[in-house]
Amino acid sequence: MAGKLKITLVKSPIGAIPKHKATVEAMGLRRTNKSVEMPDNEAVRGMCNAVKHMVKVEEI
Repeated sequence: MAGKLKITLVKSPIGAIPKHKATVEAMGLRRTNKSVEMPDNEAVRGMCNAVKHMVKVEEI
């Protein structure tokens, strides 16, 4: 797990619970359909798993 992940926000967090909104914000996702690259580690994978209904994750 030494690569990177491309994380794309595909659903707006407007109606989400506050914890999920905070997770999306902490990942650096501000707008729908925007992407960020993050290191592939357990912490980032846990964040992606918590909001898996709102993001698309690709290994790069």
